[in-house]
Amino acid sequence: MQRYLVGGAVRDALLGRVSMDRDWVLVGADVNELIADGYLAVGQDFPVFLHPQTREEHALARTERKTAPGYHGFAFHAGPNVTLEQDLLRRDLTINAIAQDEAGALIDPFGGQRDLAAKLLRHVSPAFAEDPVRILRLARFAARFADFSVADETRTLMREMVEQGEVDALVPERVWQELARGLMEATPSRMFAVLRDCGALARLLPEVDRLWGVPQRADYHPEIDTGVHLMMVLDMAARLHAGLPVRFACLGHDLGKGTTPADVLPRHLGHEQRSAALVREVGARLRVPVACRELADVVAREHGNVHRSAGLDAAAIVRLIERCDGWRRPERFDEMLLACECDARGRLGLGESEYPQRARLARALSIARAVDTAEVAAQAAARGLRGPAVGTAIQAARVAAVAAGLGALPA
Repeated sequence: MQRYLVGGAVRDALLGRVSMDRDWVLVGADVNELIADGYLAVGQDFPVFLHPQTREEHALARTERKTAPGYHGFAFHAGPNVTLEQDLLRRDLTINAIAQDEAGALIDPFGGQRDLAAKLLRHVSPAFAEDPVRILRLARFAARFADFSVADETRTLMREMVEQGEVDALVPERVWQELARGLMEATPSRMFAVLRDCGALARLLPEVDRLWGVPQRADYHPEIDTGVHLMMVLDMAARLHAGLPVRFACLGHDLGKGTTPADVLPRHLGHEQRSAALVREVGARLRVPVACRELADVVAREHGNVHRSAGLDAAAIVRLIERCDGWRRPERFDEMLLACECDARGRLGLGESEYPQRARLARALSIARAVDTAEVAAQAAARGLRGPAVGTAIQAARVAAVAAGLGALPA
C-alpha cells in the first residue's frame, strides 16, 4: 500500500499558502485491510476512511464513470488495482491533480506545476464535462486566486456544458454550497465573472445576471452599470471581512433594478421592495439558510433609508430601527448597517469614503435600547394608561432619548 498527499494541501504548499485540510489517496489497498488496521469508514458514495491516529481523510484510489445527467449520475470503482495516475485523471483542475509521496516527491502527470506558474485554471481531462459542479468549483477558485485566468480550452468546454443543459440538473443545496464558499473568498466578483462568461449565471441566478447593462443615475453611481456596482459591493464586503449573511445580503440588495421598466431608467423608484421579493425567491429556490435570507430581506427593503438617514428626525430613526427589529435583534441590525456601508462604498471612486450613517445609527440603537422600558411602562400605568397607550409611551421615551443623544431633530 502506498500513501499520497493530494489536492489542495499540495497545491497550497506550492503556492506558499497554509492549507487547513490534508487529504490522502491510498494505492494498492483494500477495504478489509484498512479496517483491520483501525481505519474508520465514513464515505457514503465511495470508500473514504479516517486515519486511526490523525483522523485525516484517506480515500482509496478510484475511477468514475458517468451514468446520468447532473451531479449524482456517477458510478465509482475503487480497488487495489487502480493506479495513482488513474485517480488523478478524474480530478477537476490540473493544479488540484498533483500528488506528493511520503518522501516528499511530487507526482504531476498533468502539468499542474506548469499551470501554477502560469496562473492558469485548466481542466485535467474531458471528464471535467461530466460533472457540472466543477463549473462552480472553478468559479470559486477564480474568486480565491484572483490573479489566475481560465484556460481558453476550459472556457470553451464550460460553455458547451451550459449549452447542453448540464447545469440545469444541479441540486439547489450544492449550488448554494459552492456559491456560499465563493462569496467568502477574497474576490467574490471573480466567481460571478466566470459564471457569467460561460452562461451558467443566467441559468443559476438569472436575477443577478440581468443586472449587467442596467443603467443607474451617475450622480449616485459613477460606475453607471448595476452589475458592475454589484461586483464592487461584493468585493467591498470581502475587504471589510463581512460574514456570509452580509455578503448574501449584498448580493441581493439591488435585484429589483433588473426589473425596472426601461422607460423610467435610469431611475429605480420602488426597487427596494422588488429586490426584497426577488431575494426571497432566490433564498427559497436555493434553500439558503434562514439567517442569510432574513438579513437580505431587511437590507433590500431598508438600504435606501439607511443611506438617507442623516436627514431623518429622531422619530423616523426609531421607526427605522423598529422595522429592522433592532430591539430584539441588535446584532442583525449591525450586520444590516455593514451591508449598507458595503453598498455605499462599492462605487467607482468611493471605496475610501467615510460612511457616517453606520456609526450614527448604531449609536441610535444603543441609546434607544438603554431606555428602561419597564420603568416607562410602570410610570404609564401609574397615569392610568393601558394597552397600546403604554407602547406609545415607550416609543416616545425612545424618540426623546435618541433626539437628546444624537442631537437629532425632535419628532
